[in-house]
Amino acid sequence: MNGISKGIGKVEIALKWDPSPAGQPPTDLDIVAATYPASEPYGDPAYVVHFDSRSPDGTIYLNRDSKDGKGFGWDEVLTVELNRLDARYARVVVGVAIQQRPARRTFVSVVNPALRIREGYTDLAQDDFDGVLGATAATVAEFRRDEAGVWEFHPGLIGFEDDPTHFARAMGTLRRP
Repeated sequence: MNGISKGIGKVEIALKWDPSPAGQPPTDLDIVAATYPASEPYGDPAYVVHFDSRSPDGTIYLNRDSKDGKGFGWDEVLTVELNRLDARYARVVVGVAIQQRPARRTFVSVVNPALRIREGYTDLAQDDFDGVLGATAATVAEFRRDEAGVWEFHPGLIGFEDDPTHFARAMGTLRRP
């Protein structure tokens, strides 16, 4: 990034998958975002946004939530307005967790999963979770604010093999600079 770059401003993380085969329990994937303070960017998250929640200041919110992959197009969509996020936050980590009820599932059992991260009309990343097939959750992106206050995007999947609640608390420790 150079001195005239505005960095990343507002991003959309979209997730889709096909419904479970007939006779199988529904598959439920959830997008999760955790925000970390500049004072402790790899400690506990200041807050976590997931289904049925949003950030206290309204800068991170779920536009669409699916419990079974039967939506049209993208089943889950999360918006992150980094350009409005308070300066006390230096890091946002985004992940995808598979609900483990009523059956234990990993990405290998999710039918046709897809991920898209975009800013405006520009795709920043796309993935199909092939790199984390044995995982029950995965971080999919990290956004870091540099010393000049510019947000940078760091893509990449890192798999996780635990329940969604533990993942939401630990996902920020999975990546280190």
